[in-house]
Amino acid sequence: MYHFISFLTGGLLSIMILINGQLTSSVGIYPATAIIHLVGVLFALVLCLVRKEKPLPRSRSPWWFYLGGVVGVFTTVANNMAFGRITMTSIVALGLLGQTVASLVIDASGWLGMTRRAFRPSTLIGLVFCLAGIVVMLDHSVLEAALAVWFSLGAGISIVVSRSINARLAEKIGPLPGSFVNHLAGLPVTLILVGLTAKNAPRPVFPTGFGSWLYLGGVLGVLGVLLFNILVPKISQFHLTVLTFVGQVLTGVVIDLFMGGFTADASFWGGLLIALGISLNLALEYRAHRKRNAAASPPN
Repeated sequence: MYHFISFLTGGLLSIMILINGQLTSSVGIYPATAIIHLVGVLFALVLCLVRKEKPLPRSRSPWWFYLGGVVGVFTTVANNMAFGRITMTSIVALGLLGQTVASLVIDASGWLGMTRRAFRPSTLIGLVFCLAGIVVMLDHSVLEAALAVWFSLGAGISIVVSRSINARLAEKIGPLPGSFVNHLAGLPVTLILVGLTAKNAPRPVFPTGFGSWLYLGGVLGVLGVLLFNILVPKISQFHLTVLTFVGQVLTGVVIDLFMGGFTADASFWGGLLIALGISLNLALEYRAHRKRNAAASPPN
């Protein structure tokens, strides 16, 4: 069930990226990031009040448990730094590579207090297909902008670090308050970025009327962090990374078909390879799980 929810979470993130991208086109990168965090803080606060949960419950957690939202802002900034220097396909591929490496390291080492998960032979199949998909998505632009490559890799790594930190805090205070803290911690950073870049930024045009739906990205962001807070302790970081990515790619294809802009490009074929690999990986793990249960069951 958790694997399927991971897939659906990827679809949710694709819709969120679409909405946030439209908002960014209207108001600019940093104002949009600030608005997304502000809406997220308000929505998470309302949810906490409705569910009668304290948004900031007392916790003796280490200070770094509260930095997930700050790390998340770095993800946005790093991707923005890479944008325009290398292609979007390469940004996606390198981000996935960063996520894959970080996920495997955290699974193997238990870094950040995560559950250690041994590297199984079946995982190698998913990893090979994942790397093959990444290679398909990369192009010549990565050879021309080394700094942008490192920014994209760093963005991928920061995604895994952020959701791991958020999950640790959620264990202490709950998934929903944890999502509130994530957006609250990131909000001051985004406001500082707006202040630092306001002088050179064009005057934003804030959507009104029917365009107000562009402010819903923060709502989906709260739901995304909430789902990650639930999922991270339940399945391996590697499976979470690739299943979320597959969900994003396939939902992106549906969105493109609906909007009339679908093309079977490198992102599509790379995502298809990764989807095939993770399907084989999960099928083999399910088969091994059934064999272990059969061997453990007492004979009739």
